[in-house]
Amino acid sequence: MPFTSPLKPSPDPRPVAPERVALAEWLDYHRAELLAKIDGLDDEQAARRVVPSLNTLHGLVRHLTKVEHVWFVTVMLGSDEPAPFGFPDRRDGDFLLDDDATLEQDVARFLRACERSRAIYEQFDLDDVGEHRRIGQVDLRWVMLHMIEEYAQHNGHADILRELIDGTTQS
Repeated sequence: MPFTSPLKPSPDPRPVAPERVALAEWLDYHRAELLAKIDGLDDEQAARRVVPSLNTLHGLVRHLTKVEHVWFVTVMLGSDEPAPFGFPDRRDGDFLLDDDATLEQDVARFLRACERSRAIYEQFDLDDVGEHRRIGQVDLRWVMLHMIEEYAQHNGHADILRELIDGTTQS
């Protein structure tokens, strides 16, 4: 059965907004764009490898679920709660798709991770600092900008993967 994104249409961020609102709206925009790129695909298509790397559309959903966890739960909350897909011990666990999870299950997990990240975002000021194991201290503003960058990069990958799968392109 084809996937239907629960987040479409993508909400356009306001062209003029306070910093905190703009950051949240741009991140939500990119979250919705990710799911729009798999709209209409079935599990097999979303999991299809069309480039030499492990990149798949399904894998990108899982990867960004992990990224949400790392930056909001681990870094900003300071929680030692295990990240999804065995990170950091299991290399590329998010892209391996070897745990029989369906696209529907992983999208539901992604949506829960996004909701949790939004709730964490509301708990902190933009100047509040978290600790990243490799980078050191980062403030919430940096985390939000990095998340927007991460999604924009991977949404570009998703555009290419989708075009290679079924020829669909988005403007």
